[in-house]
Order: sequence, then C-alpha cells, then structure tokens
Amino acid sequence: MFTFILVIQALVALVMITVILMQRSEGGGLTGGSPSGLMTARGAADFLTRTTSISATIFVILSILLAALAANTNRGSRIDASLAQPNPSSPSRSINLGPTPGAPAPGATAPATAPTPAPVTTGNQSGGVPLAQ
Repeated sequence: MFTFILVIQALVALVMITVILMQRSEGGGLTGGSPSGLMTARGAADFLTRTTSISATIFVILSILLAALAANTNRGSRIDASLAQPNPSSPSRSINLGPTPGAPAPGATAPATAPTPAPVTTGNQSGGVPLAQ
C-alpha cells in the first residue's frame, strides 16, 4: 500500500511540476481568476492555476497519508544475541569453532620460512633508495 501511494505521489508531483512550468510568470499564481471562457488566454491561465491548486492539495494529502503510514508500520525488531558481550559475573564459556583458517593443524610442524631478500636499490650516485617489492 505504501509503495502504491508513493508512486501516485510521484505522478502527482510530476503533474504539478509540469503545470507550474507551463504557466506564465506574471504573478498571481494561486489567487484565482474570473470564470470567463476556457479557450481564451485568460481561461487557459485559470485552468492551469486551478490544476496547480488541485495537484498541490492532493500532494499535501498524500504526504500526510504517507507519513501516517510510515509511523504506523510495526516492523518486528529482532535482537542479534551473537554480538552480546558476556556478563562479567557469569562464568566464561569458550566455544571451539575448529581450526583457524591459515593456522597449522594440531601436531603439524610449522613450515620453514624463506629468508627475506635484501632491498633493491637504484644505481644512482646518492647512495641509492630502496624500492618496495
């Protein structure tokens, strides 16, 4: 329901923007006018003004409705207990999750590490600058 009303409000906003941009910038926007003929220039201006006021009213009503719907949505909140800190007064428990990735298996010997090579320097006369490898 919320998404449907949100789409309707977006369409009303597009209509309102279009109608506002079609009006002449002479002022007197929402003040109304005389009901003389619809096909004259003044009649078209009255039609645009009336359409602007109606679309603005619908936009405000939909905004209030969407705010009320958003405030009344009861999403169940679930607390993730896996991140809870242990209580210091309770006995500590350890959980064995298996071997750590990259760690040697129990009883296995650690592999020998290769010696670290000396840093490579440039052949300039100022003593050389080591390059990162």
